[in-house]
Amino acid sequence: MYDDFVKEVKIEDKSEVEKESELIQNIRFVKNSLEGMYKNLEFADGDLIDYYTYQIKAEESKYDYLIKKAKNKNLKFEPYM
Repeated sequence: MYDDFVKEVKIEDKSEVEKESELIQNIRFVKNSLEGMYKNLEFADGDLIDYYTYQIKAEESKYDYLIKKAKNKNLKFEPYM
């Protein structure tokens, strides 16, 4: 039952390459999440429009933050995969 758990690794124990890889993965995850939210917004009505609007705004802020972080590290990648 507990065999499925993965031991967490402290951030300071990770190599720079691992940190950069996770950053890129997070950017791609947030980008995919945003695309799904945009599609949901197309079909939303009533109070759901406000819900998706706030969700999108929050996710866009997270995406902008991650992109800035990647640029500061001079990472080159394609976020649209």
